[in-house]
Amino acid sequence: MNFKLLIADDEKNIREGLARTFEEDGYETVCAADGEEAWKLFGKGDIDLVITDLRMPGIDGEELMRRILSLIPGFPVIILTGHGSIDNAISTTREGAWYYFTKPPNLDQLSLSVKRALENRMLVLRNRELAAEIERSRLSSSMIGKSSAMKKVFDTISRAGPTKASILITGESGVGKELVADAIHELSPRRDKPLVKVNCAALSESLLESELFGHEKGAFTGAVSRRRGRFELANEGTLFLDEIGEIDQNIQVKLLRVLQERKFERVGGEGTIETDVRIIAATNKDLKEEIEKGNFREDLYFRLNVVGVAVPPLRDRKDDIPLMAASFLREFAAENGKAVEEIHEKAYSRLFAYDWPGNIRELRNCIESAVVMCSKKVITVDDLPPSLQSAGEEDSVRIPLNISYDEAEKLILRAAIHFHKGNKSKAAEALGIGRKTLHRKLGESEDD
Repeated sequence: MNFKLLIADDEKNIREGLARTFEEDGYETVCAADGEEAWKLFGKGDIDLVITDLRMPGIDGEELMRRILSLIPGFPVIILTGHGSIDNAISTTREGAWYYFTKPPNLDQLSLSVKRALENRMLVLRNRELAAEIERSRLSSSMIGKSSAMKKVFDTISRAGPTKASILITGESGVGKELVADAIHELSPRRDKPLVKVNCAALSESLLESELFGHEKGAFTGAVSRRRGRFELANEGTLFLDEIGEIDQNIQVKLLRVLQERKFERVGGEGTIETDVRIIAATNKDLKEEIEKGNFREDLYFRLNVVGVAVPPLRDRKDDIPLMAASFLREFAAENGKAVEEIHEKAYSRLFAYDWPGNIRELRNCIESAVVMCSKKVITVDDLPPSLQSAGEEDSVRIPLNISYDEAEKLILRAAIHFHKGNKSKAAEALGIGRKTLHRKLGESEDD
């Protein structure tokens, strides 16, 4: 990116000398002979950093800095001062100046300070843009995605969420089926009522029956008191049955009756209890295959699968990785009290190259580990788990057949960047496109 610097100093030789120096470094510069002129130039809105003399006629550097920071908090302003005003210059750093230099400044140190200030500025802007994109791409408080695969999922959730229909969520372990259930409940008229969750795979047949329907005192050994089941607890709300493919045939029969009649009895009880519960079920199994094997009732399948939501694996929605990774980074940085703000481009290349057999759950664990291990503001390849550090070292890229042309193109672009060790100019040259075109196709601003 071609940065533009504003240099304000009432000494012509100093401002013009600094301008020549920074133009040789590749920056664009504009100069002002006093604070009033500098403020007018800044008002045009295309300045990335200000270097200003502390003492100038009219509006001095300190007042110029205050005006700039009141307009754009955190904007990089570097102060130049004579030896007689060092105390004043120090006070400006407390008020928000990036740094101060005594005249004549050491040009190498000043150039380094400018470079770091601009890097920090771009980091702040990228984080803001990413945070805004996360919010734009969020279906609910728990789901993020902008890939075409997830847009289909979001569309189904948005249509079915406000209804009373039973919903069957399918997908591999770790793809976020529970998050889909949360989003459906949030969008439903029952959002203010309970969302009760049961992991069917974690309980034996007898325990699951008691968990779902409750039991009367003395119904079995250990039943020392009456216990309400999840159907009662979820009344007027939503019941999420995770890993529904694991339930026993006997429980399937009782569950089918509840879905058909909205009635059940507690274990060991005689009284019939009516319930008004919306059912959301989830499984990582192919229930049609289970039906053919005789493991799952076909009539129960059709009762559960009024609306089906198939959640794609992470390897088929890699365009969502930056949003999810950034969201997890913010969460775990805050949770661990760490000032980690960004993921380096080369680290992102590893995330894109990896196939994610553990899906979103694995990505979440990866980012949590990287935040914990990171000792700076930016996560690098060395901060990633070992399985990620060597990901994608081959010179090929896997393209799923169920993604759009634009998404496939982005996978190729990112793979090329990774192959050329993060050098975007070389990647663009190898692909036969310009660097600006590469950035445009990736939907990002050009940087160094």
